[in-house]
Amino acid sequence: MQKPILILGACGQIGTELTMELRSKYGADSVVASDIREGGEALMASGPFELLDATNYDAIEDVVMHYEIDEVYLMAAMLSATAEKFPMRAWNLNMNSLFNVLNLAKDRKISKIFWPSSIAVFGPSTPKENTPQNTIMEPSTVYGISKQSGERWCEYYFNKFGVDVRSVRYPGLISWKTMPGGGTTDYAVEIYHQALENGRYKCFLKEDTQLPMMYMDDAIRATLNLMEADVSTIRVRSSYNLGSMSFTPQEIAKTIKAHIPDFQMEYQPDFRQQIADSWPSSIDDSYAKKDWGWEPKYDLKSTTSEMLKNLGGK
Repeated sequence: MQKPILILGACGQIGTELTMELRSKYGADSVVASDIREGGEALMASGPFELLDATNYDAIEDVVMHYEIDEVYLMAAMLSATAEKFPMRAWNLNMNSLFNVLNLAKDRKISKIFWPSSIAVFGPSTPKENTPQNTIMEPSTVYGISKQSGERWCEYYFNKFGVDVRSVRYPGLISWKTMPGGGTTDYAVEIYHQALENGRYKCFLKEDTQLPMMYMDDAIRATLNLMEADVSTIRVRSSYNLGSMSFTPQEIAKTIKAHIPDFQMEYQPDFRQQIADSWPSSIDDSYAKKDWGWEPKYDLKSTTSEMLKNLGGK
């Protein structure tokens, strides 16, 4: 039987879908969702929920003790574009929440942690094509700095205290179920909504900006695969590169036009362009493939079909 799981940040873009998938897999009562605010109707009705501030150690410890939690998925974070507007709030949330769960595990109050990193850990000096697992990391954003620091702390807690913390560097994520939460890759979700509603989209990145992306179903599957992998197979204790597809705004527009021929795209780059320019254009995820059998299922064409079909149905 699955021991109880706690999800911190369950109402965010990834957290919502992760909660529903874990409840479907292990049973509703085995998965406690939590966030600083309540989530959507489906999430709230699907199982236990606690209002919880991920920066409050005592509050998290109380929930962990009450439900006899064994695993924690820490999904609470302030993302790249929003973090640039509120740097200290972002640092406080992104770092203190991580220390809270790492210390719970160090004290043997929980046994396993999932913490997501991001392609934001890379910077302008990182090789952009097929970015290696181990490479130069000089992030130029608050979000990226917090994620790089988090990776180092995760590895430190594993080496020093034996904490079983596991992580992937998510690329940009595309989902029809939840709206994005203030990231630089959000255009790749907004574009589908606008294509269906207005037949046009004004993109905040240049037409030839290539970034690594992933359909949300693949991201959730990768997360569960990593957490279910035997501990002996996990060689990377900072964070695994995770790849799927890379494309530009121009290329995504072309796949939409195949379904909506009159779709119009215009470009008006803003401050997020500078963030995107500092990130990789493609990812080498050979470590994840070798260690725990990672393999994506969706490419750009199938992602566009899924997005337009499901959003059109909504």
